[in-house]
Amino acid sequence: METLKQGTDALFILLGGIMVLAMHAGFAFLELGTVRKKNQVNALVKILVDFSVSTIVYFVVGYSVAYGTHFFIGAEQLAAKNGYDLVKFFFLLTFAAAIPAIISGGIAERAKFWPQLLATAVVVGFIYPFFEGIVWNQHFGVQAWIKDLTGAEFHDFAGSVVVHAVGGWIALPAVLLLGARANRYRKDGAMSAHPPSNIPFLALGAWILCVGWFGFNVMSAQTIDKISGLVAVNSLMAMVGGTLAALVAGKNDPGFVHNGPLAGLVAVCAGSDLMHPLGALVVGSVAGALFVGMFTLTQNRWKIDDVLGVWPLHGLCGTWGGVAAGLFGSTALGGLGGVNLAAQLLGTTLGVAWALAGGFVVYGMLKVTVGLRLSQEEEYDGADLSVHRISATPDREVSW
Repeated sequence: METLKQGTDALFILLGGIMVLAMHAGFAFLELGTVRKKNQVNALVKILVDFSVSTIVYFVVGYSVAYGTHFFIGAEQLAAKNGYDLVKFFFLLTFAAAIPAIISGGIAERAKFWPQLLATAVVVGFIYPFFEGIVWNQHFGVQAWIKDLTGAEFHDFAGSVVVHAVGGWIALPAVLLLGARANRYRKDGAMSAHPPSNIPFLALGAWILCVGWFGFNVMSAQTIDKISGLVAVNSLMAMVGGTLAALVAGKNDPGFVHNGPLAGLVAVCAGSDLMHPLGALVVGSVAGALFVGMFTLTQNRWKIDDVLGVWPLHGLCGTWGGVAAGLFGSTALGGLGGVNLAAQLLGTTLGVAWALAGGFVVYGMLKVTVGLRLSQEEEYDGADLSVHRISATPDREVSW
C-alpha cells in the first residue's frame, strides 16, 4: 500500500506540474493578444526562453535556497519514492517560472531581450525562492515570529502572495524604470490607445490560464490524501465572480472580461483551502472590480504603462488575496478557521516589501549597467524584427 501511495502521489503532483506548465502557454497567448502585431513573436519567445532559464536556475540554485536541498546526488537516490522529490521540484518550478512570465507582460514592447533573461536568473535563483522558503519552509523563524505576535502563522495555500503578489510587485519597479512606450503619453496630455492586437488570442490565453489554475490550486496539496474539492469549487467561484465583476465594472470590454477571471483566481489562491464557496465568490468579485479600477487608474491617471496590467492583476489582487484569506477563512465568515487577519496583513506586507525592494535592485542595476530598453529605432520597428528578425505574419505571401 505504501508503494501504491508513493506512485499515486508522484502521479498526482506530476499532473499538477503539467497543468501549470500549460499555463505558460496561457501567459504567452495573453501577452501575444494584448501587444501590437510587431511584438507578437517576441511575446512567444520570451515566455518559452524565460521558462527554460528558470528551470536551470531553479534546479541549480533556487530550489536549494527555498528548501535547503539539492539534486547533486546519484540518480538512484533521486529515483527513490517513484521520484517524488523530482516531480515536486517540477511542480514548484512551474510556480517559480510564473514570476518572469508575469513581469514579461508589464515590460512588453520596449524591453531588451537579454537583460530580461539576466533578471529572470536573479529573480528565480534568489529573490523569489528566498521568500518562498520563509512562507513554505519555515526559514529564518519568520513564521514562528508571526505566530508569536498574532497567534497564527501567515497562510498562503497556493501563492496569492508568494507567487502573484511577489511577481506583480517586482514588475512594478521594472515598468517604472523602463518608462512608457514611445508615443503612449504625449506632452500635450493626449494618450495613444495602443489597443490589443488580437482579442481571440487574448481570450485563448485567459482560458488556458483558467484551466491550468485548477492544477495550480488543487495540486498545491502535493499529496493525494490532502486533495480537497473545496479548493476546486472555491477556485471556480472566484473565477466566475471575477469575470462578472469585470464585466460590469469594465462596461463589457472584452479585455477586462477575460482578465476578470484571472484576477479572481489570483486572489483566491491563498485561502482557497479555507473559505466557504460564497466567500470565494465575494473575494473573486472584489478582485475583478479592483483590477478594472486600478488598471484604468494606473494607465489613464498615473500614466504607468504596464502593458498587461500585471501590477493591478497580480500585485494588487494577490495582496488582496493574502488579506482576504484572513477574513473569509475565519469561522465568522463561514471558513474553516485557523487563520488570523493580523498574521495575514503582516505576512502580505513582508512579501510586498521584499518584492518591491528586489525589483528596484535587480532592474535598477541592469538599467545602469547594460540598459533595459530597446533603442528608439528598435522600438519603432518592433521587437519581432529588432530582436528576432522575423514578423508574426509576412507582409506578403511568396508566389511561385
